[in-house]
Amino acid sequence: MVSVDEAVIARLKTHGQNFEILVDCNNAISLREGKNIDIKDVLAAQKVFADAKKGLEASEGAMQQIFESSDAEDVAKKIIEKGEIQLTAEYRNNLKETKRKKILDIIHKNGVDPKTHLPHPIIRLENAFEEAKVHIDEFISVDKQVQAILDKLKPILPIKFEVKEIEVKISPEYAGKSYAAVKSFGTILKESWQDSGYYVAVLEMPGGLEQEFYDKLNDVCHGEVEVKVLKTK
Repeated sequence: MVSVDEAVIARLKTHGQNFEILVDCNNAISLREGKNIDIKDVLAAQKVFADAKKGLEASEGAMQQIFESSDAEDVAKKIIEKGEIQLTAEYRNNLKETKRKKILDIIHKNGVDPKTHLPHPIIRLENAFEEAKVHIDEFISVDKQVQAILDKLKPILPIKFEVKEIEVKISPEYAGKSYAAVKSFGTILKESWQDSGYYVAVLEMPGGLEQEFYDKLNDVCHGEVEVKVLKTK
């Protein structure tokens, strides 16, 4: 259980009233995300407040009327589920860094240099992030931030998102061993096992993964593979 001094406030304003609890930031977020966390490990105090800073407890009658329960743990769960949880500076920074890494990974996998059609190395993207002064918003989803960040990078780094359709033909000796590798790089649009034992497939993948895909197949198949780009979108 977190101490009261280290706890943050989770609050819910509803029906014209304010309800607050003192919680462990990380555990409260985990509980909200559906993880199996005991509410006792979330709460710093087994009380529901009208104003936690002043120590004013919420009316049991109001809780019963609004939440259909006056039990502090029951009400706390509903506050965490529907209310607002204050984030510690450490949590916000960790969240920003996690989202920054995810955005970098998305741009690295999907983005290519329009001239060479090759992906930019991660270090080059990181340098461009710094030069463009990219801001990561911890409260906005990764998917919603990618395009805006891509627009900020373009004046610094030539980059565009590509999707490629690639055909592979793998010799019988390595067809079975390489299937999982092929499938892991994208969506298989069509595939067939020829009478000769060759495996032939067409898959769609992010353009930035093309070279990595070639390297992986050559490693698994020891060169016994034919690869051809059919379409770039």
